[in-house]
Amino acid sequence: MTAHATEVSRGDRFEFGANWARFLSVLNEDRIAQAEKSLREMLDVSDLHGRRFLDIGSGSGLFSLAARRLGAAVHSFDYDPKSVGCTQELKRRYFPGDSQWLIEEASVLDRDYLTRLGQFDVVYSWGVLHHTGAMWQALENIAPLVASGGQLFISIYNDQGWMSRYWLGIKTLYVRNSWLRGPLVFVHAPFLLGLRWLVRAVTGRLTSDRGMSLWHDMLDWIGGFPFEVSKPELIFRFYRRQNFALLELKTCGARSGCNEFVFTLPTTK
Repeated sequence: MTAHATEVSRGDRFEFGANWARFLSVLNEDRIAQAEKSLREMLDVSDLHGRRFLDIGSGSGLFSLAARRLGAAVHSFDYDPKSVGCTQELKRRYFPGDSQWLIEEASVLDRDYLTRLGQFDVVYSWGVLHHTGAMWQALENIAPLVASGGQLFISIYNDQGWMSRYWLGIKTLYVRNSWLRGPLVFVHAPFLLGLRWLVRAVTGRLTSDRGMSLWHDMLDWIGGFPFEVSKPELIFRFYRRQNFALLELKTCGARSGCNEFVFTLPTTK
């Protein structure tokens, strides 16, 4: 058994890759275009030509694909072998045989692996590092991967105090009790999707602003374990101590969800 399979069998990890494999059945051009748009807006670029892009925890592979379509040379890796398979499938569909897109199975907690990667113009990890079981270690491990003058684009679950502790309990129940998964989804879907789901269902727009699927995002949220959170100011201070400057910040306010950060490592003289 691999370490990942062992964690899943023990009920210590949600099968993110299995969820994203199902998402690929609804992936279309509109979703890809939305993913590209979100990258351009947060990174404040028109394209990524001439840049090296590292996708840490590539998941469905959508954002690796978006970065490649924007012109970047992409290196993707994920700890979940099914997520690796999803990313490989998107490469097969859209960039077969492409030498500018490398995909590997690896962990962001494996420092020996990371030191072999070199540095990148854009290091991207959206909604991943808080699922490692060692979030602060993961945040520290990725800092050396950013080239001088490069950008670090991450998102981390918002700390809501008692509400975050509630969700930790729900996620633990979900991954450790297969018979509870259906009831947990049934109970929480109205709260998580609510009016937004109804409006988008009526208009035929069952996607998020990043091109993802509201349904698959919801399953990721309910089952996503391990689970850690942080207040946005703690992330800011953590990277400021490592000489990063904050370029862009998008918070989710008091709601459940992720705060998004884009940092830069200023060019040294």
